Amino acid sequence: MQLGALCRMIKIEHSVFALPFAYIGMVLAAGGWPGLVPFVLITVAMVAIRTYAMTFNRLADLQFDSANPRTKDRPLVTGEISVRDARLFLAFTALVFVLACAGLNPLCLALSPVPLVVGAFYSYTKRFTPLCHFVLGSVLGLAPVASWLGVTPEFTITAWLFFFGVTFWVAGFDILYACQDVDFDRGQKLHSLPADLGIPTALTLSTFCHVCTAIFFALAGANAGLGWGYWLVWAPVVAALVWEHSLISADDMSRVNMAFFTVNGVIGVSVFGGVLMGLYF
Repeated sequence: MQLGALCRMIKIEHSVFALPFAYIGMVLAAGGWPGLVPFVLITVAMVAIRTYAMTFNRLADLQFDSANPRTKDRPLVTGEISVRDARLFLAFTALVFVLACAGLNPLCLALSPVPLVVGAFYSYTKRFTPLCHFVLGSVLGLAPVASWLGVTPEFTITAWLFFFGVTFWVAGFDILYACQDVDFDRGQKLHSLPADLGIPTALTLSTFCHVCTAIFFALAGANAGLGWGYWLVWAPVVAALVWEHSLISADDMSRVNMAFFTVNGVIGVSVFGGVLMGLYF
């Protein structure tokens, strides 16, 4: 199993969406730097669970990826990675995740099956509900909650406010991404908001999701008592969300990848930077 093919299968570059929010929960729970051991274990856990979820999704969707012209070059479809190897890799990443949780504290170990189940469940939601975008959002939304628990094993309002902010953020840009596959999803009887409600309505709902994102990120920052540095970043993040929606219209989806990866990658890293500035300034 080639490393390059493996990285393409799990889209390793998309870790930029989840890791910053894991680090947000970590530094807020610790009030700053949590120490090397928690940092390493949380990083390993987040990379492992994201890799597990992506691998599970590729296995579950193999029949659809093989039929979709947009995904026909994925390594599992072309045979660069065999189904057997993907399953072994899936089991390995699940084990690494559980071991990392065990290294953090007993609560993380006890709760470790939850992300594994939710991460796997998402792969089947397109088969029966157009709300699949929100299930995906909740998978990434668990990042700040889980990393907070990794440092301080207690549930807090701030972590849950970031959970809802991330959930709506991911759901919003996943709706945009799903607009590429409207015809295919309808032909395969798969569900998404663009396929079920049409692209214009889906774009409106995506905008609503990102309005909710801005509100929840503001509430989280206020609840955490973050200083002016956070708000100095929050405003441009909101502006970036607005700009993201200006890139796409029902009649022109040519810049959807720019809106999906470039803008949202910057947003994730920026919010983490804003939290750091809010803590130290």
